[in-house]
Amino acid sequence: MSAGRASEGAGCITWWGFSPARDLLHIGPERCEGEMNVLLVGSGDPRHILKTIAGLQDKQSVHIWVIENNMEVVARQLLLLYLALIPQDSMGINEKTEVFLEVFGNAEIRSQAEEVLQRVASQLSLSVTETMATHACLNTTLLKFKERDELDMIFKSWIQTRSSSPERPAPIMSKAWDYRVRQHLGTRYDSKKGCFDWDLTMKLHEKGCGVINRQQYMRWREQGLAFEMREGVYQITNPSLLSSRVFSQKGDKVAIRGYWGDIVSSPYLSFGIETDDKSLLKTQNGQPIKTAQDISFANLQGLFQSLSSRRGCPTTSQTYTDAEDGTSIRTVSIKDLMYPNGISVTFLPLDSFHKLPEKQKYSQFFNTIYFSASFVHQLGPMMRQIAAPDAVLVVELAKYILDLNKEQEAGFAKKVEDIALEAGFEPLHEGTSNDVHAVFVQHIK
Repeated sequence: MSAGRASEGAGCITWWGFSPARDLLHIGPERCEGEMNVLLVGSGDPRHILKTIAGLQDKQSVHIWVIENNMEVVARQLLLLYLALIPQDSMGINEKTEVFLEVFGNAEIRSQAEEVLQRVASQLSLSVTETMATHACLNTTLLKFKERDELDMIFKSWIQTRSSSPERPAPIMSKAWDYRVRQHLGTRYDSKKGCFDWDLTMKLHEKGCGVINRQQYMRWREQGLAFEMREGVYQITNPSLLSSRVFSQKGDKVAIRGYWGDIVSSPYLSFGIETDDKSLLKTQNGQPIKTAQDISFANLQGLFQSLSSRRGCPTTSQTYTDAEDGTSIRTVSIKDLMYPNGISVTFLPLDSFHKLPEKQKYSQFFNTIYFSASFVHQLGPMMRQIAAPDAVLVVELAKYILDLNKEQEAGFAKKVEDIALEAGFEPLHEGTSNDVHAVFVQHIK
């Protein structure tokens, strides 16, 4: 066994971000009323979308444009947005929050969550094959035909995951997860609990994430279960966290299906380490009273309430009864979802970022541009062509990519600043930049 591959901890596909949710319209200069256009490049999950919607004023509207580098990530974004848009009369807010977090951060899920996931996947499969936009927040009409076909195949694969053996599902995920842990730790695998504890106490806790509970983090590192909010059996593979990775074997390229996402930093970062409700951050005898799971739950409930307050909740959905515990859940079609006022989310083709300046529509178009840490290599001078006057650029830094040391983390931040300056953006020094996100504003000569 080798010494392990430290750089493999973050994975090669971004199922969740390496930073907390941000309201992207309240970073930088005050924005005027009217529609704002926000470009998300590689955000990986809908945390910024939900947080930005929650911060909208009554007379504001926002159109969020999303670019990813993998259709499996696009499929998951659509799944999570769909869950967020289910109205409360079809699924209670507690249950919706539980299912969302389970699908979001658990490698294996309960049968009830799987039932919801499969029903949503069947609706999304129908929607992506439509040529007309079926929902303003789930707009895939600008994707290429082959990309929509791929999305359709992904959604259908989620539905078929257990169809061949419903009684005894194959332990795909548990094996895939353990393979990644072994690959990452190498010869340290036999002392893995000590490695997990080191990453938590000497890295995450030192970086200010004290609310990440040891027992919960250790369970996630070992089994991929981040959120266990109620008693239940978590043993069904979460198909939305499976993807293919191409390897070279004896000169041939072979695609291997497995879990290729983050196994170190955790899904707690997106919704669970910051909150506006300071009572959730209280400590007793130096220990946090609430955990990152508790904070994730409370934050998402608040975001879902904000989404509901923007109206549009049809009630024509059909009810079905979950066989496991008898609870009543509704089948929610696209037309039954909430249609929040003044909010649009459009997914752009995977290769579209460098093509945007070629289209007149996007000339000086985006008021805010967000880049994830994994997409920083795409930053460049062409951004000034698509950025509106006084546009804000927000870049995720490498603070929570735990496999990097402090020198590498600082070098990453310096590289981001150099590229932004070259692209015509200046650092915004108004308490907005920190070691999690770097914030810049376009310099108008």
